Amino acid sequence: MYYLGVDLGTSSVKLVLMESDGKIVKTASREYGLSFPKPGWSEQNPEDWFAGFESGIAEIFDGLDKSKLAGISFGGQMHGLVMLDENDKVIRPAILWNDGRTQEECDYLNKTIGREKISSYTANMALTGFTAPKILWVKKHEPENFAKIQKIMLPKDYLAYLLSGVHCTDASDAAGMLLMDVEHKCWSKEMLEICGIKEEQLAKIYDSFEVVGTLTKAMAERLGLPESVKIIAGAGDNAAGAIGTGTTKDGMCIVSLGTSGTVFVACDKFAVDDQNALHMFAHANGKYHLMGCMLSAASSNKWWMDEIIGTKDYAGEQKAITTLGENHVYYLPYLMGERTPHNNPNARGCFIGLTMDTTRADMTQAVLEGVTYALRDSLEIARSLGVKIDRIRATGGGAKSPLWRKMLANIMNVKVDIINSEEGPGYGAAILAAVGCGEYASVEEAADKFITVVDTTEPEAELVAKYEAKYQVFKKLYPALKDSFDAVATV
Repeated sequence: MYYLGVDLGTSSVKLVLMESDGKIVKTASREYGLSFPKPGWSEQNPEDWFAGFESGIAEIFDGLDKSKLAGISFGGQMHGLVMLDENDKVIRPAILWNDGRTQEECDYLNKTIGREKISSYTANMALTGFTAPKILWVKKHEPENFAKIQKIMLPKDYLAYLLSGVHCTDASDAAGMLLMDVEHKCWSKEMLEICGIKEEQLAKIYDSFEVVGTLTKAMAERLGLPESVKIIAGAGDNAAGAIGTGTTKDGMCIVSLGTSGTVFVACDKFAVDDQNALHMFAHANGKYHLMGCMLSAASSNKWWMDEIIGTKDYAGEQKAITTLGENHVYYLPYLMGERTPHNNPNARGCFIGLTMDTTRADMTQAVLEGVTYALRDSLEIARSLGVKIDRIRATGGGAKSPLWRKMLANIMNVKVDIINSEEGPGYGAAILAAVGCGEYASVEEAADKFITVVDTTEPEAELVAKYEAKYQVFKKLYPALKDSFDAVATV
């Protein structure tokens, strides 16, 4: 049988068709546009998501037997606000995760109502990307649209609704709305009251691997697929990506060196740090996960190489770095402000420790090390909550660098694994579809069967000790510069 995973991203939708044994049969992707009506705003037309999906289906099944498709599931961009009217028609363009218009609403939630109170309701603090502040913004600035709302949905869930006719969401994606009681996986009555909405305006919450329905007759005819195809709830993109890397058991950890950087830690138990520095969300396996996000990870290296040095020879520049753990130059990777752990949009990137004998290689090395130190900040918070982490799975473009993986292993004092899969959320969604259709008894069983480690970088005791001393210096730099960052931002 076939299982289809749909990765509904910010700039494109990617379809991954998988066989029962985990083998990828075919992939297809379709791009769509974003709209930026005002500086800092980011919107998208939900109809474009379905158009891309429908076109991708035609390509995926060209020459294949459609009757073999058993289930469809999703990994989706999180936090986006999709509003439907009484006829289930989209009221306005979706406000996306990377939209920054809601700072005033976040200040209201975090400061007027109080971060501690919001965290007690949702396990998280308010951030501009989350859905609840967007609802408050619409309520204030577009009251005529707010009055029309019959259903509030997330991007991937709108696609699931079009296919199944069911208003559904899953716990991992709903956790990022700032409307859900994450510990108990139900809607927070307090947050609904704060936002001025009713529970019936929200979708039913499912586990990521649960069947929500089957294709409607009209949709089956339109797509040329069997009505028996099951629609499985799916997951937010990070949780679906974690399933696609086999990160399902307590303490398993992904470190992503993409444009942004993430530290994703699977955990069996609910836990929240005192400062809400890490997100506490539901995981797609029915349990929980902690997640930290830094805004400029591999993009720091890209900036340094492309804009400052002026080269595309990334590997060549790294060849000049021959000694680790002794660099006297530090780099703070806050080119776009920072999320975890500082939550400060005014933070800025900088080099510290430059001397007359500083070389180009020293500064290149400092960029890679600075990003790794910043990612360790998130790892240490997870460890402080009692989660044992002794190995990580490295993903993203930066993870292809053996040098960067060596830095990860020794700065974090963990084994760094590379796995056999690079498909991410789409593959994780296909796995969820297979579990939902009963092909496997659990997400863990399927992930263990499909995902294998193909290479491991081990920490070295001497390097670990050197980098430990360096990290302790790095930790002191942001607090020392915080007031300066705020001053620079206001002058």
